[in-house]
Amino acid sequence: MHKPDLDMSTLADLISRYPDLAPASESIGAALRSLVACFSSGGKLLVCGNGGSAADSEHIVGELMKSFLLKRPVGDELKERLIEQDESAGRKIADGLEVALPAMSLAQAGPLSTAFANDASAELVFAQQVLGYGRPGDALWCLSTSGNSPNVLYAAMTAKALGLAVIGMTGATGGALATRCDILIKVPETETYKVQELHLPVYHAICMAVEKAFFG
Repeated sequence: MHKPDLDMSTLADLISRYPDLAPASESIGAALRSLVACFSSGGKLLVCGNGGSAADSEHIVGELMKSFLLKRPVGDELKERLIEQDESAGRKIADGLEVALPAMSLAQAGPLSTAFANDASAELVFAQQVLGYGRPGDALWCLSTSGNSPNVLYAAMTAKALGLAVIGMTGATGGALATRCDILIKVPETETYKVQELHLPVYHAICMAVEKAFFG
C-alpha cells in the first residue's frame, strides 16, 4: 500500500447529515486513522457481531474487499504476470480484478463456529477465530448494540492479548465493551434497531474515507 493521504471531509459530511453523531466524531476519526494504519502496514481487519450486527460485519467487509465508490485497478506488475501466463485470460482477469483492503467477517464461518460451539464453547467462537487469524498489526472491529455480548467481549480481549488494535461500535452506554477497546464509537441510541440504524452511516463513512485514503 502507498502512503495514504487522509481526508476528513467524508466524516465531516457524515456529521452534517447526522448531527446527533457529533459527540462520536472524535472516536470515528480515531477509528479511521487506526484502520488506515493497519492497512498501510500490511495488516488485515477482522469484524464480528451477532444478528443484525453480523450482517453489518459482512457489509463492512463487502465495502473494503472491492471497489466501493472509487476505481481500484490492479498494478501493472500483477497485470504483466497474469498476461505472461495467458494473454487473453490474463487480460480478462487483470481488467476485472479490484485491489482489496483485506478484511474478513468472523460471522461468516458457519461450519467452524458451530463445530467449535458444539465441541468447546459457543461464547468463544469469535475469540477462536481471532486466535487463528489475528496477528500483531491487524485490527478487530467489534459491533454490539448493547456492548455486552459475551462472544464479542471475549474476541476483543483475545485480540488485545495478541496485539491487535480493537475498535468497538455500540449504543449510547458502551456496555462492558467500553473497557475492552482501544477506540469505542458510541451512537446516541439504546434500542437495538435504532442503534443499528446509526451504525450503518458511520461504517459507510469510515469505509469511504479509508478507500479515499488509498485510492482517491
